[in-house]
Amino acid sequence: MTKDYRDPADFGNGLDDQLEPLESLDLRTAEDFDQLFRQMKKTAFTGRNLGEAAEVLTEMVSDPACQVVGTFSGAMTVAKMGLLICDMIDWGWLDMIITTGALMAHGFVEAAGMTHFKHDNRFDDATLYRRGYNRIYDTLELEKNLDRAEEIISGILDRMDSSEPLSSEIFCRELGRWLTKQTDKPGVLQNAYLKHVPVYIPAFTDSELALDVGTWMTKKAMASDPALDIAEAIKQVNISFNPFLDLSSYTTRVLEAKRVGIFTIGGGVPRNWAQQVSPYLEILDERCEGSLPFRKFHYGVRICPEPAYWGGLSGCTYSEGVSWGKFVAPEDGGRFAEVLCDATVAWPFLVKAVKQRLDKRGR
Repeated sequence: MTKDYRDPADFGNGLDDQLEPLESLDLRTAEDFDQLFRQMKKTAFTGRNLGEAAEVLTEMVSDPACQVVGTFSGAMTVAKMGLLICDMIDWGWLDMIITTGALMAHGFVEAAGMTHFKHDNRFDDATLYRRGYNRIYDTLELEKNLDRAEEIISGILDRMDSSEPLSSEIFCRELGRWLTKQTDKPGVLQNAYLKHVPVYIPAFTDSELALDVGTWMTKKAMASDPALDIAEAIKQVNISFNPFLDLSSYTTRVLEAKRVGIFTIGGGVPRNWAQQVSPYLEILDERCEGSLPFRKFHYGVRICPEPAYWGGLSGCTYSEGVSWGKFVAPEDGGRFAEVLCDATVAWPFLVKAVKQRLDKRGR
């Protein structure tokens, strides 16, 4: 058995192998977020990941041929991150939004002029329930807010044509339309409506918004037949909700894009639903004997605290997505950055750094 031997004459100096040198972070020379993130790219761990994310996001939103899909999960609006989405919409950084119903419901509450509160540890969860305070980690959504939202949504549904099929995109557009007539303050749904950015909620029935629609249908059924009890009225679904309208709309927009990028907060259904469009187009082309172009994601930036080894969709790496045909491989030009961090910490700094970088370019 031969002994493993290293010849010092073969030792590299890093530069010979085109390795990238690192540099110590120097706050004295970092005058803004842009400069700070440029320095962070030359550090290590999550700091480096954030610096690299700023580079990829800058390139993605600067590419005129790229349509950017934003996917958002978690309680980001009740956590008061909604204006970040509004800014990204207004700056033209987002062309489509895919999200959870909960995120849109809490955002609608805020946009309609209602308030969320910080949780007070004097109140345990049983007391919160009795007082009508719904806890979301360290924040409270008032039951009164949700009751008022249901009243508003009921009125919006009354004015819509119930004979026409409904989708989450159509529903969100109508909520945004209503909000623009009530307030000039920013909010995700009204900003998306004004900028013609579609909002999709793939798991629509898993949300307060869907419960409001269900309540509206039940009330309508009981009003039309006074002899009908509530248990029977619940079965009287009188809205044709077609989620395939969302799938078709989204797929069509992706097909029309020359390149696509994805910006993700969290994971779950919004992220996976957005990414499955690439395998879907491949399946359609093969099984329907068509001639559709493939549309893999060329760029990707994700902020999510969940690591891959937990086994959930939230932690799925971009590299894993390459194996599914969802992303352009890095060796073919794909650019991706993943940041394992709480979005409420990393997201604001990332957006601020990229905005300053683009402002310096006059964009």
